[in-house]
Amino acid sequence: MQIFSTFEHSTYLELAITSLEKIGVKKEHILAVPLINRVEERRLFDTLHRADGISLFDKGAAIGTAFSVIGASVGFVLEWGPIYWGLIGAASGFMIGFIIDYIIFKMIHKRKKVVRGKKSEVVLVVECPNELVEKVEEVLWEHLALGVAKVGS
Repeated sequence: MQIFSTFEHSTYLELAITSLEKIGVKKEHILAVPLINRVEERRLFDTLHRADGISLFDKGAAIGTAFSVIGASVGFVLEWGPIYWGLIGAASGFMIGFIIDYIIFKMIHKRKKVVRGKKSEVVLVVECPNELVEKVEEVLWEHLALGVAKVGS
């Protein structure tokens, strides 16, 4: 039986391996594989199949709407009329909002590369006889495994 689990790279992983050896799993049957985490700069524009939750469109749409209402209202007394001034207000408001979001994204979010939550850094593979499966799984959970899966052979 093979048992797969993921851990953060910490002393709990070392303690889990030591505990597995104490309950009867041989060193040759334990495999720890460190993962290389992705470090990639975020893209500015999302596609249909890939989105990261950051939108450069939100503030632009809101400010564009506000400026178009103001432009249309003021346009009644100006020469070109409310339609042209509403469109000018919408375009200029959208550009201002887009630029604000772009500056926030490039300057502030680029500096803060904080990883939220727990991330798995090591995959631990344990091959053990069927009678030790419950003990091995219990040891892995006790030592703060992020996830555990069993595969029968």
